[in-house]
Amino acid sequence: MNIKSLLLGSAAALVAVSGARAADAVVVAEPEPAEYVRICDVYGAGYFYIPGTETCLRIGGYVRYDIGVGDIGTFTGAGTVDVEDGDDQDTYWKRARLSLRTWTGQETELGTLKTYTETHFNFRNVQGDTSPILNEADNRAVTLPYAWIQLGGLRVGKDDSAFDTFSGYAGNVLNDTLVPYGGFDTNVVQYYFDAGNGFSAVVSLEQGYGDFTIDSYVPHVVGGVKWTQGWGAITGVIAYDSNYEEVAGKVRLDVTPMENLSLFIMAGYGTDDNYTDGGFAIPAGGRGMYKLWSGNWAVWGGGTYTVNEKTSFNTQISYDEGENLGVVANIAYDIVPSLTITAEASYFHVGDETVSNWTGADDDDNFGGLLRFQRSF
Repeated sequence: MNIKSLLLGSAAALVAVSGARAADAVVVAEPEPAEYVRICDVYGAGYFYIPGTETCLRIGGYVRYDIGVGDIGTFTGAGTVDVEDGDDQDTYWKRARLSLRTWTGQETELGTLKTYTETHFNFRNVQGDTSPILNEADNRAVTLPYAWIQLGGLRVGKDDSAFDTFSGYAGNVLNDTLVPYGGFDTNVVQYYFDAGNGFSAVVSLEQGYGDFTIDSYVPHVVGGVKWTQGWGAITGVIAYDSNYEEVAGKVRLDVTPMENLSLFIMAGYGTDDNYTDGGFAIPAGGRGMYKLWSGNWAVWGGGTYTVNEKTSFNTQISYDEGENLGVVANIAYDIVPSLTITAEASYFHVGDETVSNWTGADDDDNFGGLLRFQRSF
């Protein structure tokens, strides 16, 4: 056998083997065409259609880091025990938070179907002497501030009380409840009406929270009306506390005297005969779900001045019949878009009445500071 015959035979064998293996080759299926996410601009920026549905979804939230000094927050301060000599001493109050938010929207024959949720994950040190060590830092309970469904004007689920949301919170300061203006957490059944000409209204049936939770099938009830125009708005809300059969109300005026300045003033009044009656099995101590301030009346005022596109100045002053006085001011600065640092200073004077010390402050005059870093997305 010569070399030529050997080469030809080897080539034929290779071709035969290759043909046999080709018959057993794995055939890879063609990928199905990808379904790209569609942008949904009906409800604002950030929404997209959930693939295969007509529901628009937005996912967002923020990461926040707070550093407090002095008598801040609820004005009990933050304390610890020195590991060397055992003496009590002040320290920073800190909290890191992740907030996850979702919004959905879909048009139906009965109106817009919407949902909103917000979940908080917190890591912070104990504020005040709530434990023997006083300043333990660890993970805190996951909280659910909001989880509601709304179809047209009907909303059900977990929300802040309409006594606060409809009238508006007390300014753009962080420490805005030195003189409290109403309870927040509650399950709700609400109906919103918007006439489209500036007039709107709300009726809300509420469960309350903690000591303010309803004690029968009779809910707390909140009603409100609002008139909004280019110059600002006038709002009134009234609430009935079904546990103690007391009534509270607030009236608020918002004005925008110039493009970069907004001001507000809000006054509250509430009855308190049953709140101060010691004959109840569970004494209210002068406060209820809605009339949380001391005495019958309280007032809050303040505003926001936009210095430039990155910087704003915010302030709030509050006072009630129990002679509690709160003064808060801050400067908020956008370092870059969606990253804001806020530096705030607070002063709180404790009134003379026994039930006046809502904050738990130890001194007649209390000072505090708070520095917040927040990245929103």
